[in-house]
Amino acid sequence: MTFEEYLSYFNQSLTSLDRGEVARFVELLVDAYENDRTVFVIGNGGSAANASHLANDLAKGTLYSKDQPKRLRALSLTDNVALMTAYGNDDGYHTIFEQQLRTLARPGDIVIAISGSGNSPNVITAIEWANANGLHTVGVTGFSGGKLKQIAQSTVHVPLNDMCTSESVHSVIFHYVALELQKRLRADQVT
Repeated sequence: MTFEEYLSYFNQSLTSLDRGEVARFVELLVDAYENDRTVFVIGNGGSAANASHLANDLAKGTLYSKDQPKRLRALSLTDNVALMTAYGNDDGYHTIFEQQLRTLARPGDIVIAISGSGNSPNVITAIEWANANGLHTVGVTGFSGGKLKQIAQSTVHVPLNDMCTSESVHSVIFHYVALELQKRLRADQVT
């Protein structure tokens, strides 16, 4: 495949997205800001990198001023390596996100789970716990969406059977969401 062919493939992937899903995702995050909810982001591998990046963009990238008191609280549960490996070693890798949510989350908070396959056991365990404990869950998926697409309360699905490009499209979605939130949340601070 040439680079031009890949660009065409990538652009077609973007046009296949359900824009309503993306719009609902933005609204959910605006609601989190307005109602002082915490947004937790989880994923493995490339999705863990996207989780870290998204949490950073939500927490810092939406600020109008470093002095503003009202902020969007966002945290990637992929970033505390010591805690993740302690849970993984002692209780099994499938518990690394669920156990952190048990410690940090409150009913009404949001969990964004990023999984290309939608079948990562640690992601599914965390979403099942979150659903049972009053959190709002969002599944960001590729391929067929797997179990995550079935059990998450909201979804943003990239219908591709290609992990690399799915992760890239997820990143594009997240950057769009961050830019839209910058505009909307900063307008709240200025008015």
